Amino acid sequence: MKQKNMFVAVILVLMLMLAACSGGEDQTAEGSTGDGTYNFKLAHIAPPDHIWNETAKKFAEELDERSEGRMKVELYPGGQLGGEPDMVQQLETGSIDFGFITTAYLTSRSDAFSAWFAPFLFDSYEEAFEAKDSEIAKELLATLDDQGLRAMDYFFSGHRTMMFREKINTPEEIKGLTLRVTPSPALQDWYRSLGANPESISLPDVYQAAQTGVIDGMEMDLDAAVTSNFNEVTGYGAMTNHMVWPSVMIASGKKFDAMPEEDQAIIREAMAAASEYGTMKRAEMEEEYIKTLRDRGMELYDMDEALFTSYKEEFDETYKAKDPLIEKFIETFRK
Repeated sequence: MKQKNMFVAVILVLMLMLAACSGGEDQTAEGSTGDGTYNFKLAHIAPPDHIWNETAKKFAEELDERSEGRMKVELYPGGQLGGEPDMVQQLETGSIDFGFITTAYLTSRSDAFSAWFAPFLFDSYEEAFEAKDSEIAKELLATLDDQGLRAMDYFFSGHRTMMFREKINTPEEIKGLTLRVTPSPALQDWYRSLGANPESISLPDVYQAAQTGVIDGMEMDLDAAVTSNFNEVTGYGAMTNHMVWPSVMIASGKKFDAMPEEDQAIIREAMAAASEYGTMKRAEMEEEYIKTLRDRGMELYDMDEALFTSYKEEFDETYKAKDPLIEKFIETFRK
């Protein structure tokens, strides 16, 4: 009987030890090994040769260096983990740690991000890059806090231009054209105000849509025009540079909030360094893209901003009424 009781006691002790170990594992943040090291996942929709992925690599390098090797990042470019809605959902649940998400998509999560698409608000990357650290730009990021997302910084990957199958010289000539436009309410409203018919077509299908005449042109940045050979199907490019193209570096709130403050600080610093690297490198490449497209036979030309004054004022009036943050942002930077 004594032996039986002793056996039962040993079993109970072993069960308690296992339960304690299991409890300890539950308390360790996913992605962390429990000894202060991390294996992160970062996802985005851009292809591996895009400036976004170079920016992601820079972030990984900065994290590795600043954490003295404790923080590693596995990159998933090209939409490997799904489209932006899928990635944002994974950030919410904590199944991925970081995502680079277009501000265009984020307007569906928070109207306030539409402020970045006010036409002709910034003249250069440098102006936009400076604006990202303003109080109002940070207030826009904070609108995602209650969605389990920690929007940490911006980076910029191109001005928006207009590319056409036939040469267009004035905004009035855009009326009636069908144009491929990123599916963001602010962007599509801008083109509707010009009289265009905006169509949401996935990037891989844009070439054929222009080639077959389904669309008359597109809103596009120059790097995408180069890498996707859009010069072959839209021979004319109006260098309007009417909007910058910001994206947001987002961390999973579930993951980030569970980290020690010193590790959070390392991540923020690495994000800031990657943002500056990606934005400035993309700015340096603008002239190279222009030369490449012209060498391929595309006609690139200016369209005077003054021609868009009434349309710009209409956009401001409409969108300032939508959200006080949009109004504050436009009034802060409109010259």
